[in-house]
Amino acid sequence: MPLATTRRTGLVDQVIEQMRKAISSGEWPVGQRIPAEPELVSALGVGRNTVREAVRALAHAGLLEVRQGDGTFVRATSELSGAVRRLVGDELREVLEVRRTLEVEGARLAARHRTAEDIAQLEAVLAERNQAAAEQAWEAMIERDTAFHLLIVQSSHNALLTELHRGLTEVVRASVAATVNISPRESGQISHDGILDAVRAGDPERAACEAGTFLDELLERHTAERA
Repeated sequence: MPLATTRRTGLVDQVIEQMRKAISSGEWPVGQRIPAEPELVSALGVGRNTVREAVRALAHAGLLEVRQGDGTFVRATSELSGAVRRLVGDELREVLEVRRTLEVEGARLAARHRTAEDIAQLEAVLAERNQAAAEQAWEAMIERDTAFHLLIVQSSHNALLTELHRGLTEVVRASVAATVNISPRESGQISHDGILDAVRAGDPERAACEAGTFLDELLERHTAERA
């Protein structure tokens, strides 16, 4: 979708909002360089200073990263995810601890509130995740694993919990990628079948235990890796 030409009032705020939508919609994917300043000036019908202010604001929010001499790149899809990236940096332990807080309760609630449609989606995504792992298709495995964890939380049907987890998508994906690297890839990955089984069976405590146990295992592996 092309950027719309802005009105003459509130130009910076309008440009920020349009750029944010391009990021959150995936039109500008994470890791990709955004259009150059002259292109944005032309597309938006505003001056260079307006574009620069908008870029600075989004960089401060953590959505963009300005690399001198190389351009401006998308860093995160939301302010929350960008803020967490700045907060934890490479501290995988902190990311895993936050995930544990959200995903244990998400699994517990999912076991109580999941629907037949939720279970069907979870089964399909987990099957794809497991197949990718078996084929050592690691990029696909990371994407499907990330999607599975979000689907578990979505199955809680708690809108706030889901939005909190969705806002951390890039951080969760990064932690999945990092934990794939922690474990020797030929030794196999942690199974999520137990989480799905417990959610399917409607057993909240077992679901919470399964979610907590696998994250505790990742935390232990991370600690051992850094020792």
